Amino acid sequence: MQTRKLGTNGPEVSSLGLGCMGISFSYATQLPKDEGVALIRAAVERGVTFFDTAEVYGPFINEEVVGEALRPVRDQVVIATKFGFDIDFETRENRGVSSRPEHIRQAVEGSLKRLGIETIDLLYQHRVDPNVPIEDVAGTVKALIAEGKVKHFGMSEPGVQTLRRAHAVQPVAALQNEYSLWWRAPETNGILHACDELGIGFVPYSPLGKGFLTGAMSKDTQLAENDFRKTAPRFSPQAMEKNLAFVDLLKRVANEKDATPAQIALAWLLAQRPYVVPIPGTTKLHRLEENLGSARIELTKEDLRIIGEAASQIQAEGERYAPQQLAMVGREAPPVASAG
Repeated sequence: MQTRKLGTNGPEVSSLGLGCMGISFSYATQLPKDEGVALIRAAVERGVTFFDTAEVYGPFINEEVVGEALRPVRDQVVIATKFGFDIDFETRENRGVSSRPEHIRQAVEGSLKRLGIETIDLLYQHRVDPNVPIEDVAGTVKALIAEGKVKHFGMSEPGVQTLRRAHAVQPVAALQNEYSLWWRAPETNGILHACDELGIGFVPYSPLGKGFLTGAMSKDTQLAENDFRKTAPRFSPQAMEKNLAFVDLLKRVANEKDATPAQIALAWLLAQRPYVVPIPGTTKLHRLEENLGSARIELTKEDLRIIGEAASQIQAEGERYAPQQLAMVGREAPPVASAG
């Protein structure tokens, strides 16, 4: 598989990574540990070198699965994880965001132990903490880098000014935000422009629209009560019926390219910037292989023009998150307190 560099100062990784969250978190169907390990190792065998997890996935379980799977090939892969939530270690209750410096250090020590590694390759702030100046967060990660516990700093779903302020303290290697054909806000809200300007890599999560852009869902799809998409307005039956217009577009292009809708959705993302590295997730080997096949698809300038223009005529129905989750994205961190 071809590789890409995450921004100016980031690591070199496979052009597609593997988002490991769904192996043990958020979706109704989760894999037993041995099957999760096997799937991740299958990805390694197929050339994937970039793996994404977080302490909150499980919580904690996903990091253990990722760590066990990658231990035999530790020197060949880049492991990304995230801090930013206050999780009770006994009850595993998520008590909300927390990026206090002492909490960041506690989270990093826990992640290192669960992953079984000495250094985290890419450490993201999962969500901006509205109570902690981003300079304090970036400064703490900078210290962890100096101590050898972290290699690169990343952020997920910050506001543009918060991203810039953080980068001024400790260069941000990669930004992980949602981005797909049905969520193109990074193109217009200043995020991709900032990445261009500052030399920051971009890692789209949910590049397949949380599974919707694969074409495997319809208005009649019944989501389980413990599937996180159940609470997302974009996955109501009425919204899904209208949003099938995106899938129809992908199918038309896929038919011309002897590909699948998912492969076109990923190929479109790969064509947006040379530093874009999508991280589609899956629990199925055949889906993993399908996703990786997108890296071999060539979309011409004319293909991209047609897709872009057609997609811009479709109005996505429904918010991408429920209100509580939506409130945590695009936040700006508070200012640094003045000395006086």
